[in-house]
Amino acid sequence: MNKPLLAALATLVITGAGVAPAVAAAPAPSAAAGDAAAPARDTAAAPAARAVTFAGTVALSNCSGSVVRFPASEDNDPALVMSNGHCLESGFPAPGEVVVDRASSRTFGLLNASGTRVGTLRANKIAYATMTDTDVALYQLTTTYAQIRSSYGISALTLNDTRPAAGTAITVVSGYWKRTYACAIDGFAYRLKEGDWTWKDSIRYTAACDTIGGTSGSPVLDTTTGKVVAVNNTGNEDGQRCTVNNPCEVDASGNVTVRQGINYAQQTYQIPACFGLDNKLDLSRAGCVLPKP
Repeated sequence: MNKPLLAALATLVITGAGVAPAVAAAPAPSAAAGDAAAPARDTAAAPAARAVTFAGTVALSNCSGSVVRFPASEDNDPALVMSNGHCLESGFPAPGEVVVDRASSRTFGLLNASGTRVGTLRANKIAYATMTDTDVALYQLTTTYAQIRSSYGISALTLNDTRPAAGTAITVVSGYWKRTYACAIDGFAYRLKEGDWTWKDSIRYTAACDTIGGTSGSPVLDTTTGKVVAVNNTGNEDGQRCTVNNPCEVDASGNVTVRQGINYAQQTYQIPACFGLDNKLDLSRAGCVLPKP
């Protein structure tokens, strides 16, 4: 995983994988291309990419994150911050563990478009967090979307509720490092296994997104729509097989593939179906597939 930053600095190893997904180390320029070529795109007909900024991203004590809303969220709903499950202040959730409605007073540094910290947001609870099937944490804030926009002129990022396609141009935006990584979705891992954790249908980046420790929890934006399609969480640092900070891909037949230097994210299109009126979590809603406690 992109290790949480404190752990990464302690070992002087920082990569773009999260805890076992990693958190960031000293910034290093994004790089290269993936080992599997993304489908060719018709650049003449492709929509123009939107300018990607830091507006709406946040810095955690050890990771990155973003203020997010769902397609049906309203301005007076309590705002949410999304990061990785492995970035929780209490440490990594165990395999099979799901955190719901746990009190939290964690703070987040809110960034504007240029990456300047303009304010501090505070949570009152962890609405949902897990490292099972996915690697995500959603904090509920003490402020609404309207209050954040009124105070800072910043709007939340919207989670897309449809699955992205291979070849989609994306940008990983790290509020911790105030740095972006542009690349494309190279493909999808049926299962991504790292240590004791397993994630489903993970996004594999082309090599240009060479994320580092501290980038864990960064929103992954579709650069055409500006919507969030995933949350950055891990990468294979050393070429090891299925160990912490060295995730491996496992296909439907059980075949294992190791891609050293390649990084991954967890899709987020499934999340909106699990939240209803007033941004309230409801894991029993039709279409909600997130793991339950």
